[in-house]
Order: sequence, then C-alpha cells, then structure tokens
Amino acid sequence: MQLLEQLKSLIEDPKLILAEEVQSLWSGYGQIIRCYSPKNNTPYIVKVIAPQSASSHPRGWNTSVGHQRKLTSYQVESSFYQYYAHLTDGACKVPLLIASKTSEEVTLLVMEDLDNNGFDQRKDRANWQSLSVAIRWLAYFHAKFMGSPKDKLWAHGTYWHLSTRQDELNAMPDSDYKQYARGIDQVLNNARFQTLVHGDAKFENLCFHRNGHDVAAVDFQYIGQGSGVKDLAYLAGSCLDNEGLNEFGDAIIDEYITQLKQALVHYKINLDFDALEQETRELYPVAWADFYRFLLGWNPESWKICDYMKQLSQKGLEQLKGIEYK
Repeated sequence: MQLLEQLKSLIEDPKLILAEEVQSLWSGYGQIIRCYSPKNNTPYIVKVIAPQSASSHPRGWNTSVGHQRKLTSYQVESSFYQYYAHLTDGACKVPLLIASKTSEEVTLLVMEDLDNNGFDQRKDRANWQSLSVAIRWLAYFHAKFMGSPKDKLWAHGTYWHLSTRQDELNAMPDSDYKQYARGIDQVLNNARFQTLVHGDAKFENLCFHRNGHDVAAVDFQYIGQGSGVKDLAYLAGSCLDNEGLNEFGDAIIDEYITQLKQALVHYKINLDFDALEQETRELYPVAWADFYRFLLGWNPESWKICDYMKQLSQKGLEQLKGIEYK
C-alpha cells in the first residue's frame, strides 16, 4: 500500500494531503513529512521509518552493529511516544502521538505539528536566554521521570553509550580516556539518582516557541535510563563554542540545579535534594569525559572538541582516578 493510502487509513481522512518533505532521516532510514487533514482541519508531522531504504553513513561507520543500533533506536522512539510522551506536560513539552503503525517494511508515527502550535523557531547556537530555556526543559523532563522504569527503552540512554560504541572505542588512540572508558561508563551507570535521559539533547532537536519562553523536544531515538548530567553536558557542548562555554560554564550547572529543584516540587517528587545536588555536581565533569571519549573515537576533528571540553573532561577523569585509588 502506498504511503498516502496508509496515512489516509491511519488518520481516517480519505482526503488527506501530503504537503511536503521536512527532512530525510540519518543515513537514509526514512523521512519526516508534513501532511494536512481537511477533515480535522489540522496539519500533522509523520515520521516514516523505512530501514530498507538506508544508504551509506555520512562518516563511513557502516557496520551491522551500527545498523542494528539504528533499528533499535527507532523501536525505542516508537515506544517512547506510545508509552511515555503523554506523561509530559507543558514544562517538558514533546509532540503528542496521534497514531502509529508498524509493519515489516515501515513504521509510521503520526504526531502533532509543533510548528502549527507555535514551536516554529530553530536555533543552532545559543545565547543565555535560549540556553536557559533549554536547560529548564531538561530539568523538568528529568524531574518528571526521576526513578522511572526504563521498560521498552534503552537500558542506558545516549547515542554515544559505551556498550553500543565498541567500534569507536577500538578506533581510539591509546590514552587515559581509552584506558578508563569502562570506568567512566560504570560511574555514570551506577549513579544513585537515575532518570530518563533524552540521549540526543542538542539544539537541533529543540523547537523553540515564538513567545521566546517555551521549548519542545523531538527525536527520542536514544532515550533511556541515566544520570541527567549526560544530557546537560551534551546540550552545552552542542550549542556553545569554547568562548561561550567559558562564559556560561558555572552558570549552566547552577541553572540546571535551580530548575531541577523547582521541577521536583512541581511534580511533587520527594527525595534527598542535597544528595542529588552533590551527585549532579560531581558527575557533571565525568559526563563531559564520557562524551569526549566518544568523540576521540568517532570524529577527533569535531568542532565540539575545545579547550573547555578538555579541561572539564580532565577534571572528570581525575575524579574517577581518585575514586579508583581510594
């Protein structure tokens, strides 16, 4: 059955119109399209996941391991939208799932059109105002799912998680980051305060509202259990260059902790916040070291590698060595 006919059936509108392709998925695993329903007088966003159409990886990482990781990531994303997305609210907005269908050839996720609801601003670099809005989203999302089970999601969130990145580990030159890769991973995995981490919380996956105060997140392929600092470090490193990171460095972790405390009150979650704050501050540099470890194997020429990342990563590494030798 052709895509349009499938969508007409799924949305129950025989006059459904395919409006435009928004973008193709990474490595050609499908596409994101916008359609319009005259019956419901509303547009929808459809994520069309068709692994059989996959092409080559932009950086040459074409392996069966990588292919299986992508397949699993789309299964995880479908699970998130089906079982978790409706639990969020405006403070950690995500697109709501309207309908879904999975067959051997294709998975269709029909979601609300965030652009149509005011979340039509895209940014690739941050100032403090946009960064603080993004940090607030992370804090409320992490608070909402603090201690949540990870059923049908990744056991450990983030797309660079060590257990799924052994090829990149093997490609790393010898260094402390390669030697201590498993130690870094273990410390983060053994964090006392576990939540659901987005896993790819970069600015490109955030849709800012035209009011300048709200934001929604998309692309939940790598959501799973973990310490919230993994998202925070990656967010900061994805939208700030070395100068920006040095300018906002301490303020980033302080703002996150402030927002996290407010979010826990908002969701009526009782825990030992002093212990959570201490762990968050201690693990933040370790999370930087974890992502730096990945980049050294995946793309050591990445613009994200800067003096600030190296300094924070080294601090995390030294903390890890301190734990090991106590």
